[in-house]
Amino acid sequence: MKQLSKIIFFSTLLFAMFSACKKDENKVYFNGGTAPVLSSTINGASLPLSFANRNNVALNLSWTNPNYQFTTGISSQDVNYLIEIDTAGANFTNPKKQTVAVSKDLSRSFTQGEFNGYLLNQLQLDTSVVHNIELRVTSYLTNSSVPLASNVLKYTVVPYPIPPVVTPPSSGQLFLVGSATAGGWNNPVPVPTQQFTKINATYFQITVNLIGGQEYLFIPVNGDWSHKYAVPDKTVANLNQGGDFGYDKSDNFPGPVASGTYLIQVDFQRGKFTVTKQ
Repeated sequence: MKQLSKIIFFSTLLFAMFSACKKDENKVYFNGGTAPVLSSTINGASLPLSFANRNNVALNLSWTNPNYQFTTGISSQDVNYLIEIDTAGANFTNPKKQTVAVSKDLSRSFTQGEFNGYLLNQLQLDTSVVHNIELRVTSYLTNSSVPLASNVLKYTVVPYPIPPVVTPPSSGQLFLVGSATAGGWNNPVPVPTQQFTKINATYFQITVNLIGGQEYLFIPVNGDWSHKYAVPDKTVANLNQGGDFGYDKSDNFPGPVASGTYLIQVDFQRGKFTVTKQ
């Protein structure tokens, strides 16, 4: 009888402990939030930009708190924001869109020079035409969860030109020479197969067959070795896919590993080149 009483006692104790554990279990659920409302000090359709006013404020952006709600109340976690600047119609999917991270704050200002730099260097917009751009802000918690996108602000802009990072050829022409090409290191090179197409004053491109594992240079005057465009260090990782280049640098461009047809794009404004397999 004594043994039976002990069994009943411990069984009751275990049941009570189990019940207490279940009662202590506290699950937290997300109840929602409110998408931030974005506003700006510039209400007109045009966003003025000029070199003379490059240090002045272009626009001030501000947005409302999304007030993330959980079953335990308003979130005590930090909220971060991402400002996105993109061309109209891309729906913020453009791989060249500009993103600016903001931690906790509910506003961000941009100078005209800063904003113009985004348009030229990231979005790579032409300075000779009017562009339609869009801005929005997306909020998210510190663990990158629960993103909420704001309304979209729309503007027209004309980015102003700034001195190119690399001086474009005064000849207005650009040629490809090197062991990676059909013409080898012979100079002058065969044209038009090894002559770049001039897109604008600071942008050239060419689609050409390249020999894998070889090298090349850009020259501004066909048949002249006195000047060239090259790289300072051809051993930089992944440079055969693109990167920085300069005027009269010491190293040849490293060609792609595999032979094939490639698009070479040369951007003097940004001092960048890219090599893309076709």
